[in-house]
Amino acid sequence: MMVDTHCHLDSSKYEGEVESVIERAQKVGVQLFINPGASPEDLPKAIALAEKYSNIYFTVGIHPSELSNYKDEYLLDYITHPKCIGVGEIGLDYYWGKGEEERALQRQLFHRQLEIAKEYKKPVIIHTRDAVEDTCKIVETHREVEGVFHCFTGVLQFLKYQDRFSYGIGGIITFKNARKLLEAFPKIPKEKVVLETDAPYLAPHPYRGKRNEPAYLPLIRDKIAELWKMSGEEVETITTNNAKRIFQW
Repeated sequence: MMVDTHCHLDSSKYEGEVESVIERAQKVGVQLFINPGASPEDLPKAIALAEKYSNIYFTVGIHPSELSNYKDEYLLDYITHPKCIGVGEIGLDYYWGKGEEERALQRQLFHRQLEIAKEYKKPVIIHTRDAVEDTCKIVETHREVEGVFHCFTGVLQFLKYQDRFSYGIGGIITFKNARKLLEAFPKIPKEKVVLETDAPYLAPHPYRGKRNEPAYLPLIRDKIAELWKMSGEEVETITTNNAKRIFQW
């Protein structure tokens, strides 16, 4: 059994295909799915999927690139839903060269969403890109909050938060040029690793550049099994137990 701790099944790229996407994943052993909130527009779709399928859960949060119309209600209206198991994906994304005004808004609303997670005792899913220093400063400010660094790419500074955070390992670990992640990976305790696809993005090798889906999760599992020198079944057991602990299943 595997858990895809981060897949956007509400994406328009799966329009009309969600059921077949889920079926393909289940055939290869992916039994639980977490659909993180990313935008106010997509969140209702994520909730509807969680209400339709017993093995899909969701988290509430606004991605840093979707903050222009942020309202607390996007989180507060759904955070007590029985299928809501966290706050995310939230964080900072400076990749697109945003100005300081935009970055300041990202930091402000990252703080705010972390405060909501603390108030409701929910784990968080953190997205961070080209914003290492500011992410660390904010995470250190909210010491009671725990969760996952989504799409961990090997940033060593984030490994100092192992007491509170786990690390989502996705398709990048299968890439031939993933040197940074492959060097950092041995420094992560096994009990701090969870599997994720970030589908429909970041498909693992040999599907890199194509639409990703949860059915590709075994490719990530197998790479981790190679690195840990253990069987795929052992990787499944470890990472599934980790996900269940973090998200309090």
